[in-house]
Amino acid sequence: MPLLTQHYLLLQRNLLYTGITRGKRLVVLVGDPRAVGLAIKNDRPQRRYTRLRDRIVREFEGR
Repeated sequence: MPLLTQHYLLLQRNLLYTGITRGKRLVVLVGDPRAVGLAIKNDRPQRRYTRLRDRIVREFEGR
């Protein structure tokens, strides 16, 4: 799991937790140790506007 300070918007405790707990056998954190610290300290999740719902609806409308 890459963790870099350049991706500061994604350095959130809940996302780090999700990434680690989804691992079935092994989880390897790669990157800057400071990024791990930033993610752990950041317990305020931000709303992400991925437009995933719109893309799913558009995909199924085309069928």
